[in-house]
Amino acid sequence: MTPPPLTPRWVRWGLWLGLGFLWLPVILLVAYAFSADRQPFRWGGFSLRWFAALSANDRLVEAALLSLRVAAGAATLAVLLGGAVGWVLARQGPFAGRAAFGALAGAPLVLPEVVTGLSLLLLFVALESWTGWPAGRGAMTVLLAHATLGAAYVAVVVQARLAASDRELEDAARDLGAAPLTAFATVTLPLISPALAAGWLLAFTLSLDDVVLASFVSGPSGTTLPVALFSMLRLGMTPEVNALAVVLLGAAGLTLGAVGWLLRGRG
Repeated sequence: MTPPPLTPRWVRWGLWLGLGFLWLPVILLVAYAFSADRQPFRWGGFSLRWFAALSANDRLVEAALLSLRVAAGAATLAVLLGGAVGWVLARQGPFAGRAAFGALAGAPLVLPEVVTGLSLLLLFVALESWTGWPAGRGAMTVLLAHATLGAAYVAVVVQARLAASDRELEDAARDLGAAPLTAFATVTLPLISPALAAGWLLAFTLSLDDVVLASFVSGPSGTTLPVALFSMLRLGMTPEVNALAVVLLGAAGLTLGAVGWLLRGRG
C-alpha cells in the first residue's frame, strides 16, 4: 500500500501562521482579562477584579442576555421562513415569478447591511404611523431585522441540501400511500434537518455579531451587546469587556464540547 504523500513544509508553516494570526488576538484578549491594570491591553499582574466588576455591571449583563434572547428568537424565525423559501425553490419547480421570488429572497445576501438597515428602519416607521405597531423600536424590531437577514442564509443552505438529496424517496413515500404532510415529516424533514441545524447556528451567530442592522432598528429598550460595546468605544473601554469575552468563549467551548460528546455517544 502506497503511503500518503507528505505535506510540504511550507504548507504546514502556512497553516500554523494562519492559525496563529486567527487565534493570537483571542489568546491575548483572554490573558488581559486577568490583568489588574485598568487599561484593557496592559498587564498589571494577575487579578480577577474585572470578572467581579462584570458581574456588577448591569448594563453589560443585560445587553448580553438580550443579545442571546434576540439571537435565539431570530434564528428560530429565520429557520421557519428560510426553510420554507428553500423548500419552495428546490421542490416546487417552475412557476410564475420564480426568478423574482428567488432574487428577492436572496437580496439580503448581496445588499450592504447599511441599505438593509435603512430600509427596515423606514418600514418600521411607516408601519408605526399607519397601524401603531411597532410602538417604538426595541428588541422586537431587532429580532425581525436579524431574522430577515438570517432567513436568506437558511434558504440557501436548505435549497442546496434538497438539491443534493434524492427526490425519489419522497415520491416513494407518496406512492406507498403517505399523505403529503406525512411524507414531508417522515422523509423530507429528516433529510434537511442537518441543513436546518446549520442554518439555525449560522443565523444565531450572525445575530449575535451584528451591529449595523441593530444600530438602525434598535432603541433604548433594545440595546444589544455589540451596540453597547460599540458605544463604549467613545468613552473608553475597560477590561470588563475582556472578561465578558472570556465568559462567552467559555460558554461556546462548553456547548461545542457537549455537542461533540453527544455525537460520539450516538456513534
